[in-house]
Amino acid sequence: MKPILLVLAAGMGSRYGGVKQIDSVGMHGETLLDFGVYDAHKSGFGKVVFIIRKDIEHDFRERLFDRIARNMDAEYVFQNLDSLLTPTQIGLAKERRKPWGTIHAVLCAKDAVKAPFAVINADDYYGRDAFLTMSRHLSSLDNDSVEHAMVGYVLENTMSRSGSVSRAVCTVRDGYLVSMRENTKIEYVDDKIISHLDGKNLELTGKEWVSMNFFGFTPRAFDAFDAYFQGFLERNITSEKAECYLPEGASEIVTSGAGRMKFYTTQEKWFGMTYSEDRELVRKALSEKISQRYYPEKLWPR
Repeated sequence: MKPILLVLAAGMGSRYGGVKQIDSVGMHGETLLDFGVYDAHKSGFGKVVFIIRKDIEHDFRERLFDRIARNMDAEYVFQNLDSLLTPTQIGLAKERRKPWGTIHAVLCAKDAVKAPFAVINADDYYGRDAFLTMSRHLSSLDNDSVEHAMVGYVLENTMSRSGSVSRAVCTVRDGYLVSMRENTKIEYVDDKIISHLDGKNLELTGKEWVSMNFFGFTPRAFDAFDAYFQGFLERNITSEKAECYLPEGASEIVTSGAGRMKFYTTQEKWFGMTYSEDRELVRKALSEKISQRYYPEKLWPR
């Protein structure tokens, strides 16, 4: 069975200033996400499932989904604020406007995912090498395996000069993940890389392995994510901003003994659509790859 690609595309884009998931950056109207799905398709993924917000459905279909669905098996599901919450929880969270985070997003896709699957962000470029690595790993698993995986990136290859980024710093031993810690604000201060964590400014070397939310799971992970999310809700149900992050949920699988996380690495250089200033940088990077024949000028034949 071919693995499934699960795409987190329901973000609000507050720093970017628009719906970056469907912003055109290719030569024929393609989005950055087109290139990621194309790489996954070429690497052996058989299906793509997008997690989106209901309010962007029309534009999402028009600018991205219908094009991809003509070329590979594709569907989408919605992440709503009240998805998976009980009536009591919905009442307690009545002031909530911000999405619950990436663990919640993944759980919203449970019914559409019946095979080993990879998870990526819609607004990040990962590189074909990472998709090939993950496809090989997931294709070797059955649905009951607890041998999950991730692809780690070198921190300095994932930084932006436009502003801060959020990265989970990884601890690795003997080729397997030991733990991850989400650093929600890492930025350049002059030429130093500084993480603002727990009220402190921590200087990083740039050589740390970090998560870019490129994980591979079997369906067994959904039970662990559900338990993790319910624990999060118990602590944060009245919070207007707290988010339940996928890296920390994945780390919990490891630290609780519920599964292992094979840690693959790549030297691919990230670029993405975090800030509005990034759009032209992404356009240029993709144009260069097209000129080098890494991608065809027109990704999809129809």
